[in-house]
Amino acid sequence: MEQVLQSTYLWLKAGHVIFVIFWMAGLFMLPRYFVYHQEAEPGSREAVQWIEREAKLRKIILTPSLIMVWVFGVALATAAGWWTAPWLHAKLLFVILLTAYHGWLTSYAKKLAKGERPIAGKTLRLLNEVPGLAVAVIVVLVVVKPF
Repeated sequence: MEQVLQSTYLWLKAGHVIFVIFWMAGLFMLPRYFVYHQEAEPGSREAVQWIEREAKLRKIILTPSLIMVWVFGVALATAAGWWTAPWLHAKLLFVILLTAYHGWLTSYAKKLAKGERPIAGKTLRLLNEVPGLAVAVIVVLVVVKPF
């Protein structure tokens, strides 16, 4: 099995990068959708449209991309033999944090769909920076491999 993974290393890497891009795009978009959703009148046609848009983004882009990032990432780490590399452990910490952020976004979307708006738009705008900071650290860990 490991020999098959090693012979497909570049394909695994390409798949991983592609789905990371899709996932990050979704993680940048969803909080912005939340801002617009919260600015819409509760129960209005516009609010209903935002609920539908958020659900589609989660179901069509975000969740499938998250799954594929993990599948390709685990295969890539196995093919390359990186499981004992300290930089990979640090990267995994940040990927787990982004996965948790994804889960939190999903739960927040469900609250918005119920008409709850517990977080201010300004805070949502700041939360939009979380994936950017995390991906910057992840890229440095993967490219530089500082430890």
